[in-house]
Order: sequence, then structure tokens, then C-alpha cells
Amino acid sequence: MTRSSSEPVRATAATAVLVTALVAALVLTVRKDGYFTDPAGLSWLYAACWTLFAAAVWSLRRVPARHAAALVLAGGVAVALTGLVAPPRTSTDSFRYAWDGRVQAAGVSPYDHAPADTALLRYRDDWLFPTGKACGAPDLAPVSEGVCTRINRPGVHTVYPPAGELYFLLVHALSPGGVRHKAFQAGGAVLALATTLALLRLLRRRGDPRAAAYWAWCPAIAVEAVNNAHADTLAVLLSVLALGLTVRHRAWGGALLGLATAAKLLPAVLLPGALSGVRRPRDAAATLLPAAAVLTALYLPYVLLSHSSVLGYLGGYAGEEGYQDASTGDRYALLRLLLPDSWALPAVLAGMAAVSVHVIRRGDPDRPWSGALLVTGTAFLLTTPGYSWYALLLIALVALDGRWEWLSVAVAGAAAYLTGRAVPHAGTAAYAVAALAVLCGWAARRRAAAGDRTDPGRHRSLSPGESR
Repeated sequence: MTRSSSEPVRATAATAVLVTALVAALVLTVRKDGYFTDPAGLSWLYAACWTLFAAAVWSLRRVPARHAAALVLAGGVAVALTGLVAPPRTSTDSFRYAWDGRVQAAGVSPYDHAPADTALLRYRDDWLFPTGKACGAPDLAPVSEGVCTRINRPGVHTVYPPAGELYFLLVHALSPGGVRHKAFQAGGAVLALATTLALLRLLRRRGDPRAAAYWAWCPAIAVEAVNNAHADTLAVLLSVLALGLTVRHRAWGGALLGLATAAKLLPAVLLPGALSGVRRPRDAAATLLPAAAVLTALYLPYVLLSHSSVLGYLGGYAGEEGYQDASTGDRYALLRLLLPDSWALPAVLAGMAAVSVHVIRRGDPDRPWSGALLVTGTAFLLTTPGYSWYALLLIALVALDGRWEWLSVAVAGAAAYLTGRAVPHAGTAAYAVAALAVLCGWAARRRAAAGDRTDPGRHRSLSPGESR
């Protein structure tokens, strides 16, 4: 075997070793119950996982494209399975999912009652509503004397939109008795792997499937999509399919985008990307009208069947998280370093409007995910959200587009959520570093593009998923 012919074998083997090391590190991370007791130690494990992830993706560049898809998929399966090795560690959201599915199965609208409401006493069990000494755990919320619950914010109505609620009902209906948290973790694993397959299919049409590893091997998939079982993963899958369809079938892409928004409201930020390069009003309508129709059709049955608002705790949640009042919490952290607090929200609105108009007017209609990544990433940098699972959508967009520097925003979200518990303002510092990384990436790509124009024959190496 010649040196040149053995190089792909060595590259494949090295990448497989790095993915194996990543999987081992993820098992240790997921099994460590340190969110309350040792956030600093857990943060170091996160850092190790992200470092191994970066090394594995870098090594994948040298693996031939014809072998890469199988390696990406195999690694994605292994990474997803690591999320199943322990109960949810850093979020209790999936317990609300289980409760909403349970009450819907009993014919009760999830928007009508808070979990602590005594009208729903008959649906409680010892898993979601422990009693006695078990109530001393830090992740349990008090409900009444001697009774607590795994559900966070038990005194408020649900905040999830209708497609998410239908997903909760479906998982409940398909789950055998006593499966508890494993049902939604298994659902998260299935959705994460389905997203990997969708990415591989879309990227192979463009000739190189390697960028799918940005999603498949990302530590956030094991932690947030599977272990914490966030419903964002359903929205991500639908968003990937929507953007892929938008290129050739605007109506179907718009319908799926409406479905994604009905699963978790965040995908609404993808609309400017889906409208990239639109010049005629009827082309915009071909996307917007199906999206609005699907969203309306999903909300309408809950509106008719519910006695309370189907928006639930959405307004209270926005206020609680500091999105309505910039003087509280860590929202708009980067803007507040430069502007008075009262200017932060208007600056966000103006910035998002400017970026959205730019994407719609100048975006590439054959690459709607590129504009979607710019708008979504900008939204994250301007609002600096404190929940790491929001970035699942951003990670999938990076996989579609190939601009890996935006992954630093996902790292910043993890730092804000976890490391900030041990190090004050860690999230703000991480978002500042992420903004700098994005600017450096933009400048480097702009310089490389200028060099290619002046010397078309000049060779340069490509990151996974990037084309000349």
C-alpha cells in the first residue's frame, strides 16, 4: 500500500478514535449529576467534550467523502445513545412534557390547568409528584404540604405551542407503562438521528456530506436533544426539512416551517431565510400563506377546546427571563455593555429588522439556510439567551451551511446556562468571544473569496460542507 493510498485509511481510523473518545467523555458527562452540586466540574467535562468534538470534525476533513456519510451516521448513533445512560441531568422540561401528554390523554386541555391545580389530583403519581423526604432534592418544586413535583413552574400553565403538545400526547400514547423519563429521551434520540439522516441527504445532493457531523457529533445533541429530551429537536427536524423543500417547493417548505413554529416558536426566526432572494409578492405569499395556514389549523382545535388562553405562560415567561425589561437578568448582555439598558430592546428590534431585510433582498434563494443562519445567529448574539438547548436550531443550520464559527454561539449558550452558576458573567464573556469568533470567520472568508477572485486557480483547503 502506497503512502497516498494509506492516507484515507489512517484519516478514517484517527477520526473513529476521536469519536470514540468523544463518546466516552459524553458518557462521563451525562452520568455526572453536578448541575447543582458541582457546575464548575461539569463545565470542565463539557469543555472536554467540545474539544474532542472539534478535533473529530477537523479530522473528518481528510476522510474521503464516499466514506464520510457512514462514519458520520455511526458516530451520530453512538453520540445520541450516550444521552440515554442517565435521567435528565440539567433540565426538568421533559417532566412537563410527560404531564401535558398525560392530561391530554385524559381529555383535558393542557392550557386549562397548571400542574399544581387540585382539579387534576387524580392524574398525579409518585414519579412526577413525590412526597415526604424525597421533596428535599434541589430539582423538585413544592406543591403543597408534604408534596412536591419534578415539573418546573408547577403553578403556571404550559407554554408550549400545539404541535409540541401533540408530540407530547403521541409519546404518551406510544409509551409502555412505567417507562417514565426514558420515553421522551428515546423520542429525542429518534428525532436527532432523523435530523442527521435529513442533513446527510441534503448535503449529499451538494456533493459532500461531512458537514452533517456538526450536528450528529455535537455534544449538545447528547445532552440537550436526548438526555434532557428537549422538544426543540422536533422543531429542528421540521426546520431542516422545511428549508430543504423551500428551494424547489415553496408551498411545502412554508407548510413545514409553520409546523416547526407550532412545535417550538423559535423557528419563526427562519422566515427571512426562507424568503431569501424573493422579488415578487406572490413568491413570498407561496411561503407565508401555507405557514400561516398550518399554524392556524394547529392552534384552532386547542382554542375551541380550551377555556384558558392557548398562549399559556408565554408572556410571563418572557418577563421572567428578562426579555421585556432589559434591566433585569442577563438578556441583551452584549448590547448592555455598549448602550443604556433602556436602549437594548429597541436596538435588538432595529438590528433584527436590518439583518432580516438584508437576507430577504440579498440572500441566495438556492441556499435559504445561509440567510437563516445569519438571522438566527444574530438573534442569539443580540438577545444572549440563557438556555443552552435553544442553540440546537443554530447547530443544524451550521451543518447545512458549513460556517463552523457560529458554533461558538452554541458554546456560549452552554456557558451561560451552566458555567454561569459557578462563575458570574461567564455567559456574557462567552457571548463576547463568540461574537469575535463570528467576525473573524466572516473576515477570513471574505479575504479568501477575494483571493479566489484574483487568482482563480489558487488551491485552498475546505471545511466540511463548504464548496468552491
